[in-house]
Amino acid sequence: MTRISRLAAEKPPKGKSMAIDIKTLNHNQLDDLIQKAETRKHELAKEKSVKLREKLTALAHAEGFTIDDLFNLKGAKRGAKRAPAKPKYRNPADHTQTWSGRGKRPRWFHAALTAGKKEKDLLI
Repeated sequence: MTRISRLAAEKPPKGKSMAIDIKTLNHNQLDDLIQKAETRKHELAKEKSVKLREKLTALAHAEGFTIDDLFNLKGAKRGAKRAPAKPKYRNPADHTQTWSGRGKRPRWFHAALTAGKKEKDLLI
């Protein structure tokens, strides 16, 4: 049993922290300690998540809801594509070029504004 394993296995008395003199540890022992600390940190986060989920579920239930009701989890499609936005503006020089008004302005739109047209002149 390595020194780290012995120290990790020992439980400190309540209210006192476990002291490890890291200056006396070699590279492998430090790696082992870091790995165990990261594992414990992950375990604590998971425990906290479970407790919070239980609290939220109990609170929702007390109000007559389920978590699915509140967060629309049933039937929700993640990453579902929306239909493209309808065109809002049309290029007066080429009626095949349109723009929905979302995203970066097309060059023809910018050129028309520079030429003195107003946005409302380009509306469909």
